Amino acid sequence: MCGIFGIIGEYDETKAKKALSLLAHRGPDYCGITQSENLFFAHQRLSIQDTHERSHQPLKYNKILLSFNGEIYNFKELREELNFDFKTNSDSEVIIASYLKWGIDFVQHLRGMFAIAIVDSDTLYLFRDRLGKKPLFYLDGSSFIFSSEIKALTLFLNKRELNNDALMSYLSFLAPTPPHTFFRGINKLSAGEYLIFKDSQVSVKRYFDLLDTKPNIITNRNEAIHSLEELLEESINMRLNADVPMASLLSGGIDSATLNVYALKQGINLPTYTLGYKEFAKYDERENAKKSAEFLGLKNTQVEIDQDDFILASENVLDTLDEPLNDPAAIPLYLLFDKIKKDGYKVVLSGEGSDELFLGYRQYFEYLDIEQASNLVHKNWLKRYFHSNFSMNREWEWYKRIFDDTLLFRTSGDKFTDLQKNNLMRRNVKDNESLKYLKPYRDRFESSSHSDESIWYSYIDLNLFQAEHFLTKLDRVSMAHSIESRTPFLDHKLAEKIFQIAPHLRYEDGVTKSLLKEIMKPHLSQEILTRKKKGFSNPYMEYLINSKKIELIKEVNEQTGIFKRAELDEYIQQASKGSFKHHVWGLYALSVWLKKWML
Repeated sequence: MCGIFGIIGEYDETKAKKALSLLAHRGPDYCGITQSENLFFAHQRLSIQDTHERSHQPLKYNKILLSFNGEIYNFKELREELNFDFKTNSDSEVIIASYLKWGIDFVQHLRGMFAIAIVDSDTLYLFRDRLGKKPLFYLDGSSFIFSSEIKALTLFLNKRELNNDALMSYLSFLAPTPPHTFFRGINKLSAGEYLIFKDSQVSVKRYFDLLDTKPNIITNRNEAIHSLEELLEESINMRLNADVPMASLLSGGIDSATLNVYALKQGINLPTYTLGYKEFAKYDERENAKKSAEFLGLKNTQVEIDQDDFILASENVLDTLDEPLNDPAAIPLYLLFDKIKKDGYKVVLSGEGSDELFLGYRQYFEYLDIEQASNLVHKNWLKRYFHSNFSMNREWEWYKRIFDDTLLFRTSGDKFTDLQKNNLMRRNVKDNESLKYLKPYRDRFESSSHSDESIWYSYIDLNLFQAEHFLTKLDRVSMAHSIESRTPFLDHKLAEKIFQIAPHLRYEDGVTKSLLKEIMKPHLSQEILTRKKKGFSNPYMEYLINSKKIELIKEVNEQTGIFKRAELDEYIQQASKGSFKHHVWGLYALSVWLKKWML
């Protein structure tokens, strides 16, 4: 796990090195630079595999240069089939050998997480992994510049301007949708995309799409369970390989317990970490995690934070993210990783992706039920009713969409609706305006051989709710502590297998994560299997209100005038009563960023 950075074209060496230094937290073990006229190609290394200096990057072979962030879990298998004189034991060198054999199709042979930069003579290639675990940003100006994080690119902006598409998609879906970032001019690759820069021209192409899988290949439940269990175990086992100390996050739920079950089967007893909140027991998972740890025989370290810890860390965390991200869990997670780093661990296993793949959110089932209302023959009067009776209630919005014959499910991160934005903002927002940010994904779904809406739920959530929201949070807060996070559920072969299973097998019994629970029944207690999902909830709004930090929203709005004063006050008042809390946190994160970068 590392940081990559490069410039193709003219550059100022001092400025380039300053930008690179902003990524030092991603790879504090070594900084490597290859430079020549019109080329600055660099790497900040976090040594995980083959920690010897022979594996420092950038790696060079003839006219090929490589700077790579991530892990290729099948590199040893690839190494066996590649006719190459290897000088290291690293996965990085396997990437070069694979590129020499298969050209740009080499990426199809990789299994892992990665952001890869390859310079071959006069051509630059950038690759982001299939499910978006590793970030990759670029700025195409007088020179072409790329980076693992936005902060290194801001130094090269002629002026800082807010990207309106990033703002609007952020308000809608918790994070700006690709290719947008909050900084006009700085773009990001989507999961499964690659970029070619040659002769001063940029082209972006897609090399992977889960929708390319054929549906309904597996229609038998027992066969589905058997094949998924095999791939799940394989995926976890592949991610247990490291030359440095490894730990695991542990909640009271099935996902983190599953990771540790299979680690134990390999004889690896990982130390586990759980977070708790002083004086806010309703958000706490320490007791449940303790029971899971005792059942599995794991050492569990509990980390407790209070309001002062949260508020003190919040400014640093929001700065670490580089742009607004509507996920208050980033702050407690940052504090948890701080403890893990102090204890000497460089790799952490985490359970992201299970909910999206195995239908772990109860709302998926609510959406599937509401979809049926579209079949009502006499629904015109309902359409008229919903058009004339606006409500901020989310269920009202769901039914309105159904009776309008428009797209119902718009990610699990669907937050401010277009009508809510129109009511709140000092600009006109048309109903369904935000659909333009989902259109490329929906178009691909509708032209694919998949038709079950539950597949759409998983597909759009993996691409946006997971890749741009949860994985962005996980990457930034873990790498801020120079820790590599591994997410075994987000293995592309496991994801492909799920997309090949008859969709109804995931939801027909009305049980969340039904297939995963069936897989884990022989390994986990009934208490763990049936425990109510809690998620990474935390008392962020109580902290924000008690500390009076919430007043920043009004302060910044007085200077920017983005939102209507009365409507903004109403949202803040509702948040103090327990409603629209996530909406208001999003406004707070936005306000912090605007104050730093735009005011």
